[in-house]
Amino acid sequence: MQTIKILSILAGLIIAFSGCKKEDDNNNEVLISMHNETESHNNGKACQSCHSAGGSGEGWFGVAGSVYGEDMKTANPNGTIYLYTGAGGTGDLVATIEVDGKGNFYSTATSIPAGGVYAQIKSASGNTTNMSMLVTSGNCNSCHGESTAKIWIN
Repeated sequence: MQTIKILSILAGLIIAFSGCKKEDDNNNEVLISMHNETESHNNGKACQSCHSAGGSGEGWFGVAGSVYGEDMKTANPNGTIYLYTGAGGTGDLVATIEVDGKGNFYSTATSIPAGGVYAQIKSASGNTTNMSMLVTSGNCNSCHGESTAKIWIN
């Protein structure tokens, strides 16, 4: 009887703790977008205005943004963002971030290195496009959709 009670308590603890969000050493939630997920929000907004140290959003995003279709209005879900040290998908691959089911991508585990990176996006249908400029900020929507065109791909 005692063994059953202990096993029931342990099972309850495992269930309770499996629902907790992971945190890194700085108490930053570990959040990384994944294909088909639909928990993200605020497409087109500058993600890091909330998702940064001291901000109101969960997790401190090192890289985040939104992807649209050619009409620049419809979200383009389930693609993949690649960050390279060289232009046009050359050099070292620094990070790979999946675009979620709502067309957003984000990662608290990735940050832009001091020397910058070149971004490449591959749509769910297999089309690829490259950003020709060196990226030095991971707050993609702070420029895209503001001072430059939204991130889009067919």
